[in-house]
Amino acid sequence: MTSVVVLDYGFGNIRSAERALRRVGAQVEVTADPRVAQAADGLVVPGVGAFGACMAGLRKVHGEKVIGQRLAGGRPVLGICVGLQILFEKGVEHGTEAEGCGEWPGTVERLTAPVLPHMGWNTVRAPAESTLFAGLDEETRFYFVHSYGVREWTLDPEPPLPKPLVTWAHHGEDFVAAVENGPLCATQFHPEKSGDAGAHLLENWLKSVV
Repeated sequence: MTSVVVLDYGFGNIRSAERALRRVGAQVEVTADPRVAQAADGLVVPGVGAFGACMAGLRKVHGEKVIGQRLAGGRPVLGICVGLQILFEKGVEHGTEAEGCGEWPGTVERLTAPVLPHMGWNTVRAPAESTLFAGLDEETRFYFVHSYGVREWTLDPEPPLPKPLVTWAHHGEDFVAAVENGPLCATQFHPEKSGDAGAHLLENWLKSVV
């Protein structure tokens, strides 16, 4: 059975994520222990709330170092919601800028939309080569709750680096809904709250872990 740690750093729907991962067959532990998080087959980094506060909580448990060390060794990491956002260079909320993990260049900003937060079900536009969305059609809906997002994708790697697969969604404007980049994957939506579609995506991710 594949072992997965849900990183408990004080921000995120950790119990929902735990239940959803157990549903698809993972052996799940919720912990802030960096040694346990480092040793697991897969690491899930949830996130709810403000970008800066999440980063402060992550640093308290050395989560940014765990993420970096896992990726350096090709070990899978999945970010969810603000867990996606903190993987980028920085976030700007209410005029305040906070530094992120810097795994991807880009800025998390307030979306331009008639209604915020973006709360509810929405479709996404996934690349044909996607592993996360394999077996899901373009009408599949996922559950979003957020007012901020990544509005522009700026990473354009040179060979031999693999090209990241970026999935987009639209609410007032286009924003990044998911990224697949080798061992590092993340979703802006909540797969753990997205019913059968979310379970299918988590199962796809779990298969890629082993």
